Amino acid sequence: MTAPLGLAALTVLDTPPLQHIELAERHGFDTIGLRLLPAAPGTTAYPLHENPGALDELVHRLADSPVAVFDIEIIRISEGFDTSTYRPLLETGARLGARAVLVGGDDPDRARLTESYARLAEVCAEYGIVASLEFMPWTAVPDARTAVDIVSQADGPARSVLVDALHVDRSSTTVEDLAEIPREWLHYAQMCDGSHPVPKTDAELIRHAREERLVPGTGGIDLRGIWSALPQGLPVSIELPNEPLRRAMGDDAWLDRIISATRKMIAPMQTV
Repeated sequence: MTAPLGLAALTVLDTPPLQHIELAERHGFDTIGLRLLPAAPGTTAYPLHENPGALDELVHRLADSPVAVFDIEIIRISEGFDTSTYRPLLETGARLGARAVLVGGDDPDRARLTESYARLAEVCAEYGIVASLEFMPWTAVPDARTAVDIVSQADGPARSVLVDALHVDRSSTTVEDLAEIPREWLHYAQMCDGSHPVPKTDAELIRHAREERLVPGTGGIDLRGIWSALPQGLPVSIELPNEPLRRAMGDDAWLDRIISATRKMIAPMQTV
């Protein structure tokens, strides 16, 4: 079973949605991810939920494209989280045909974070979108075991855990932990490689995640081990921001390289 390949928002974050589609079409991606809300204050996002004209134009463009929107970003659950704030985002995602919304957990109160996630999953289900909780070692959801514990206390079809290869490598998560995630909670995974030794501070972990990911097969992450623990055919989002390499090669050569390396990396798992 061949896994659909997606061009993640962060890989070409400076590229507006219409041009993002063009890049995906030109280089053989099946899907794209769009960042509609910033990951941190002042960072790049494309708030289509606040721009009806731009949203209509994008929906029209997608109707004539072989490329589909797979995921939208990013909902961050922190203290004082209110699901109603995110309904416009989810409505927009539904119009775009998105299947998932990326969710980050920032609330240090585990019980409150778990309750907030459960409420969000209920709302996401109304829009046919899964709430993909991503574990990241510097957040309140630092590893796969924590993500599974939180998601297990929600209910309904929108429960979801997002596996990012970089965060598996940088956290205490093991291949065995990945194998124990219920298959129905896995809707896609994010692919990249990363340098070793692993950074020792949160600031460096974040910088590597946002700026210095590596082409699959050129770093120290056990990508084959990770993918062997995931379902065959699971959609893959290539999240690989590395502006120095991208600028040096140019968009076309860079995207050809990362999609080719990803296909080569996951090919043995497709035929197991």
